[in-house]
Order: sequence, then C-alpha cells, then structure tokens
Amino acid sequence: MKKKEKQKNYLDLIPERAPELTWSTDEEGVIVLEVENTGIFNRIAQKCFKRPKYTKVHMEKYGSFLWPLIDGERTVMELADLQKTEFGEEVEPLYPRVVKYMQIMESYRFIKFKES
Repeated sequence: MKKKEKQKNYLDLIPERAPELTWSTDEEGVIVLEVENTGIFNRIAQKCFKRPKYTKVHMEKYGSFLWPLIDGERTVMELADLQKTEFGEEVEPLYPRVVKYMQIMESYRFIKFKES
C-alpha cells in the first residue's frame, strides 16, 4: 500500500522565479520570458532545421501583473490579494485561478517554491 503524500497548500507557499530565466516587458506592458532551448535534440533542431536558441513566452495581462511581484518573499495568497486589489471581480474565482497559474508555472520550471 502506498503512503499518502501530504498535499501542498499552494496559498501558503512562497514562489521564486528561476534565476536562469531572462524576461523583459514589451511596449504594451506584456511580460516576455526567454526560455533557452537546451539538450541534444534542441541542438540538432537548431543546426538542421534553423530552430531558435530561445523561445519567447508572452504572458497575458494577469500573468504580466503577477510575474514582477514574484520575489521570493510573498506567499501565493499575498500575490492573489494584490491581483484582487488591481483587477477586482474580473479575476474571480481568484484563489483557484492563481493556484492553477502557479502550478503551470512550476510545471514549466519558470518558478520554484521555497522550502519552508
């Protein structure tokens, strides 16, 4: 029988951006992440098929608001509350939406959560 893993309470976690990830803001205020395409298959694709060394990921307005606020100090709940203050009812359901955003960002290794 498998042991049950303790589930994460994402609202209490503290996200921090991946240090190797570079980002900028375009003229419309959208955050653009530059992700390096590494690994043997990416190198082959870059040489043979002229694939780019970096992929640019353009965030939507809610992600562009949250990204600069991820500082390794604020919890997910604090970030969600700041988003609620900025956008109001437009971001409801707030907590499930922000948690899902953080899960996706973690799955792509754009962020990691600090050990508590």
